[in-house]
Amino acid sequence: MNDGSMTLRNRNRRRLLGGALGLPVASWQGLGRAASPLRFGTTPVFLDDQIALLGVWQSYLEMRLQRPVVFVQRGSYREIIDLLFAEGIDVAWLCGFPFVLYPKRVSLVAVPVYQGRPLYQSYLIVPAPDRDTQHVAQLKDRVFAYSDPLSNSGYLVPRAELIRAGHRPDRFFRRSFFTFGHRKVVQAVQVGLASGGAVDGYVWDTLVKQQPQATAGVRVAWRSAQFGFPPVVARASLAADERESVTRALLGMPNSDRGRHLLERLNIEGFERAEDKLFDSIRQLVRVAEGT
Repeated sequence: MNDGSMTLRNRNRRRLLGGALGLPVASWQGLGRAASPLRFGTTPVFLDDQIALLGVWQSYLEMRLQRPVVFVQRGSYREIIDLLFAEGIDVAWLCGFPFVLYPKRVSLVAVPVYQGRPLYQSYLIVPAPDRDTQHVAQLKDRVFAYSDPLSNSGYLVPRAELIRAGHRPDRFFRRSFFTFGHRKVVQAVQVGLASGGAVDGYVWDTLVKQQPQATAGVRVAWRSAQFGFPPVVARASLAADERESVTRALLGMPNSDRGRHLLERLNIEGFERAEDKLFDSIRQLVRVAEGT
């Protein structure tokens, strides 16, 4: 097959992908090789067909930024952070916990707005037949499922709660393990692998709304105080104008049909700028966990 046929075939494949998502082909292609891709890191937090959802988001960002966008998925926050530090990605949807741990190495891009505010909670979940448990401190010598070692809602919050109750988290449970995904914490409790788990309340609420069967047989036993919602961040070395262009693209999502469709699928109302102090309550939890 000659080069001309290959080029035509690639263009047709691109058009087919755009058609499958109900979206036009992004116009950045006209910029040629001068348009370097924006590399956007994520972890497996999305709740429906991740390929389709990221395809919609990619198309929207490419249209707004007028450059190619590549989503880079990894299984843990540590992998995403390492990629940011190595300049392997430019921006990422991260958790507030690693954001406060590395304030000089990442910078805020935007924060999602959920139920009218840029805030969310940690939920303690247990099997539905367990009607007695109301706090993680009642799960002594049981099996517990954490989400990710760098998750605020899925790790830091329950450990801080145990410390405040006078317990040593590493010796409290008979066994604990990481699932590396909030939905997987729900599944672990659902099938009896764990007697309880800690999850992102936004993820739980969205599962209840979009896929209620995924939460069957599990109930919320306790809700934490509110914390700054997991932000979109940029590596510190990303040029200020590039970071600002991503901020504007995210903030502008409610202003287009395509953006509103994506927000509906993400179950958020939009994005907003935020100040660093939004995450002060997470910093307080870090101090509790460190015993300071």
